Amino acid sequence: MARKADSRAHLQGCTLTEPESESALVLSIYYGNIGKGKTERLLERHGREGSFLLRDSESLQGVYCLCVRRTPYVHTYRIHHSSEGWTLQLSPGEMLQCFGTLEKLIESCRAGVAADSLPPLTHPLDKTQLRDEWLWSETAYMEI
Repeated sequence: MARKADSRAHLQGCTLTEPESESALVLSIYYGNIGKGKTERLLERHGREGSFLLRDSESLQGVYCLCVRRTPYVHTYRIHHSSEGWTLQLSPGEMLQCFGTLEKLIESCRAGVAADSLPPLTHPLDKTQLRDEWLWSETAYMEI
């Protein structure tokens, strides 16, 4: 349980250009410091085509990753925050326009107006709908 509170505090600690806290949507899809492997397993087991979530980048501090399931892959896009707002990096050197809030960036992507190359974001993978014990524990495999 403490892990969820820490994740929320980390996300809300960012300075937004508009005086508002992050939306319920953003907080429900923000999984904090989970790795690429766990993200892929979550989206494979609990998601479907178009499911998406938000997590911390493993390689760049202060950067987030928008992860989208587009069968058979999970696509990952970096989200950067600056004093000017939030931007989505589609590929190295290719950034979308700046948005005042993280929610506006995500909603623009969901509406399909952000970029043609971005897979459709149709199903937010709401962490409150998943079983906590699976989400925060490591998956154990048994050899048969």
